[in-house]
Amino acid sequence: MYCIPDDVDASTYRFIIVAAKRARQLQNGHRSLLPATNKKPTMLAMEEVRRGLVPYDDLSREEPQPLAEAE
Repeated sequence: MYCIPDDVDASTYRFIIVAAKRARQLQNGHRSLLPATNKKPTMLAMEEVRRGLVPYDDLSREEPQPLAEAE
């Protein structure tokens, strides 16, 4: 059974978005980071994200860059 990780630092929404984007990559021909099995791309993607194998950046936590002042 696959479950959404209970991570204080991450959200369920973020997990779903990252897994969905990874599933799309797998459907488009990217290789899985796990040993080859007969699993569907969505299940593979969820397992990869759950194990922390899919890197992603949390842009909401980055400091916004100040806009250049008009001269």
